[in-house]
Formats: sequence, C-alpha cells, structure tokens
Amino acid sequence: MPDGKPIYVLNGPNLNLLGTREPEIYGRATLADIEKACAERAQQLGRAIVFRQSNVEGELVNWLQEARDKAAAVILNAGAYTHTSVALHDAIKAIGVPVIETHLSNPAAREEFRHVSLVGQAARGVIAGFGATSYLLAIEAAALLAQQQGQ
Repeated sequence: MPDGKPIYVLNGPNLNLLGTREPEIYGRATLADIEKACAERAQQLGRAIVFRQSNVEGELVNWLQEARDKAAAVILNAGAYTHTSVALHDAIKAIGVPVIETHLSNPAAREEFRHVSLVGQAARGVIAGFGATSYLLAIEAAALLAQQQGQ
C-alpha cells in the first residue's frame, strides 16, 4: 500500500505524441511507456502516482490547483507552455506543493526561445535532458521532498 498522498505527474501539449514526434529529440518512448515506468519507480519508493496529459493550458492549471490538497508533490512537463505560461507560473506559486519541472530534452541546449522557463522560475527544481529517465529522476526527487515534508 502506497504511503501518503500521491505524486502528480502532469504533462502538457503534444506529449501525447511521444514515440512518433521528433524521436531524434524526444526519443521513442511513448507517454504510456513513461507512465508505466513512473508507476513502477514510485511503487518501489512506496508511492502512488496520478498521471495526466492535456493540450489545454487551463486544464493543467486546474490540476495544479487540485494538487494543492491532494498531492505530496508535482512533476510537471509543461511542454511549450514552459516558456509562455504566466498562468502555470502563478498556479505553481499559489499551491504550496513542491513542483519539479521536467523535460525529456535539454531546453537550454535548443532554440533560444526555449532558454527562458516561466515554470522553472516558480518550480522547486528542474530535471531535463535525460530522455525518459528525466521522469524517473523526478519521481525520486518528488518522493524525497514528500518524505521531508511528512507527506
């Protein structure tokens, strides 16, 4: 039986296309593959996950607000919203739950417009550039943060 509140793993626009979308950048793992790996790693750490994806910015904001009461920590791959969404930035600041920004690729090594992260400015930390392993590293960090907070 998992301990405490779950870890929310929230995924933004176009991540539903993983496995076929620019595999040279994002790899061949599908979002379902990543969800399965995250659930397995979380279970090893005595945690459960809530794993979701939306192409809609407002839905991500709603899930962040839901996490305020229901999650021990949040892993957020906001996709392109990372660089544009003041709404996600403000939601992260408002919820009081640690948020870990996560990316498959390393945005700092890509196009210049990807170098600024509004999400990262509000997040507790950032894990990027390790492909699907970025999510597993984020699960470990989220479980540690939850434990430190007694969640």
